[in-house]
Amino acid sequence: MAGPPKKRQKREEKQEGEMPQKKYYRQRAHANPFSDHGLISQRSPESPAAMDWPQHYPAFATQPGSEPDNQAKNPKTITQQVEIADIGCGFGGLLFALAPKLPTTLILGLEIRSSVTEFVQQKALALRSQNASSGLYNNVSCIRANTMKFLPNFFSKAQLSKIFLCFPDPHFKARKHKQRIVSTSLNSEYAFVMRPGGKVYTITDVEDLHLWMVEHFEAHPSFERVVGEEVEGDVCVETMRTETEEGKKVERNSGMKFVAVFRRLEDPSWP
Repeated sequence: MAGPPKKRQKREEKQEGEMPQKKYYRQRAHANPFSDHGLISQRSPESPAAMDWPQHYPAFATQPGSEPDNQAKNPKTITQQVEIADIGCGFGGLLFALAPKLPTTLILGLEIRSSVTEFVQQKALALRSQNASSGLYNNVSCIRANTMKFLPNFFSKAQLSKIFLCFPDPHFKARKHKQRIVSTSLNSEYAFVMRPGGKVYTITDVEDLHLWMVEHFEAHPSFERVVGEEVEGDVCVETMRTETEEGKKVERNSGMKFVAVFRRLEDPSWP
């Protein structure tokens, strides 16, 4: 007697416009960012200009004859740039909560796990199909990427207005701290792709990791911490607290959430 269909078969049996079921896309929670994970490097663009953005945001693809002169030779362009990146987006809870709140802003999730990335991509397609009349969710997509290695391959200098780092792997052991998504060197890459005035949003339920991220961002000359009413009144902060998968799990378990926001400062002028 044949056993139950495999997860891949179940995914392929899904009808067009049907929402994917998370149980068929489950994957282990932790991934080593120093591994190549099925040669991600071979699928990463050589530079942001090499990205085929229309496949992710077809509603925003440039129409023939409408491109500026410097883009006319490159058909892989869109009418505006991605502005928001959710690094380690997981199953996309934050992405799909932000998309209708910011319908004219392009939002991209970056996820290292292949099955989880596929789930987010399929959910984006399903939501677009279900909301075809309103055009909602055309502004959200997901890419499989190792951002610890290839973030500048996707985004140009000063492109992003917001970066989210939601419940990143805490890597508790001291010998694994080098795998944390916040570090002196990585903060310099975040500073490179962020525009002045842009914000990095962090949230975790691990106080030690929270203190680590605060320490490293405050020590970086390109960032300052945002505090007080500007944080509490930020719709992105409230969405980040309540809509991520991990955030909901922490809520169910009556755990604590530690939030910190950092603003990208203007670069000093050359003497």
